[in-house]
Amino acid sequence: MTRLTILEYPDPRLRTVAKPVQVVDAALRRLIDDMLETMYDAPGVGLAATQVDVHLRLLVADVSEDKNEPLVFINPELIEQQEIEVSQEGCLSVPGVYEDVTRAQRVRVRAMDRFGKVFERDLTGLLAVCVQHEIDHLDGKLFVDYLSDLKRTRIRKKLEKERRQKREAPASSRAPSI
Repeated sequence: MTRLTILEYPDPRLRTVAKPVQVVDAALRRLIDDMLETMYDAPGVGLAATQVDVHLRLLVADVSEDKNEPLVFINPELIEQQEIEVSQEGCLSVPGVYEDVTRAQRVRVRAMDRFGKVFERDLTGLLAVCVQHEIDHLDGKLFVDYLSDLKRTRIRKKLEKERRQKREAPASSRAPSI
């Protein structure tokens, strides 16, 4: 398996609307495995293909405490949403930022599994929020889009400053590469 590079806000590729998966094959299952490894390593609870610069309607998630319940959603679609609430969200593409976002706490989703079998599943709590968040990525939308323009601008500037400081840090102060 391969750890993939996660795109970070405000990378314009995060705004690409993903295309439906046409074929579920060994190559797609390899991508799924790479996405799961990347998500676990990051660490995160969900990852959309868009975040790793693959513009297909595919997401993975695992909200279990032991990180041993990986879920795959190919061509996911929300078919029902209930119980709207505000909760804290973060994002692997917006590292270190957590903000309140309004989302449904109960959803019904239709998708295909890693073998192309269609299923419907009722999701609640963190998993429901996670899947909505990742579907937004597939639609070219980020959780910061739910925030005010002022907050979004502050977040973008903060992340750009942190990246610039990392690039400018003297080599001696960086951790050794392995």
